[in-house]
Amino acid sequence: MTPAALEWLTRFRRYLSSERRLSAHTDQSYARDLAALVKFCDREGIAEWGALDSQHVRRFAAHSHKGGLAPRSIQRRLSAVRSFYAFLLREAAAETARSAATRGGSAGVRQRRSARITGNPAAEVRAPKAARRLPQTLDADQMARLLQIAAQGDPLGSRDRALMELLYSSGLRLAELVSLDVSSLDLKDGVVHVLGKGRKARIVPVGRLALRALREWLPTRGAGARGAVGAAPGTRSARAPASVPPLLCLAPARIGRRAARRAGTAGSRGYLDHADLYPP
Repeated sequence: MTPAALEWLTRFRRYLSSERRLSAHTDQSYARDLAALVKFCDREGIAEWGALDSQHVRRFAAHSHKGGLAPRSIQRRLSAVRSFYAFLLREAAAETARSAATRGGSAGVRQRRSARITGNPAAEVRAPKAARRLPQTLDADQMARLLQIAAQGDPLGSRDRALMELLYSSGLRLAELVSLDVSSLDLKDGVVHVLGKGRKARIVPVGRLALRALREWLPTRGAGARGAVGAAPGTRSARAPASVPPLLCLAPARIGRRAARRAGTAGSRGYLDHADLYPP
């Protein structure tokens, strides 16, 4: 690919972060998938994005499948290609409009633009069908045993229970849970302020048992604390060290492993594995 073609990838990632406000994880996934497309184009002798057609994209998907990539991962790659070309088409249309306004609608300019990007070559390309996995669930007794992980009364178990209760009662995603800070919690009103996908903020209620577990754990927090609940914004607890990580500074896989061991059920391990709380 030419340097000018590669520059469009940089612009696309800037668009993802500034306009679509996607997470860093999603941005990295797009970058990996489009880097694979660039390698494919180099092997095929394709130097410009306008030279890529649907047959090339089908070969790209087939090459990914032959290389051992799972159907869902191929779907993600094709989605990245579709999004990238949608961006290119949008930019081409905007540039054509600007050129028409500044140059009196030159037909030559419009023809050159249309020759570069004429459509989305990945629009009609589909990945191999992926096997559908049914979600794993726990019954009421298994969930109750899973949340009774502080029976021994140890501080670590108290923390684990508070986090699991919060995760369960508020329906948080794992990434949302581990990014919370003390200032995110409002125990008086029983809510937690969450920054979710697309950096969209929302206020989520916290259940009664989760509030009780948090109140029991937070006063005993150790060196991982950023500040005590009720402390003024921007201030630190007297016990907090000079440099401290976010509130829930934790290793989710370890919490899941301890929780499943204490719950003592295979179903608990399956549930935690599905939630990315249990290591493979």
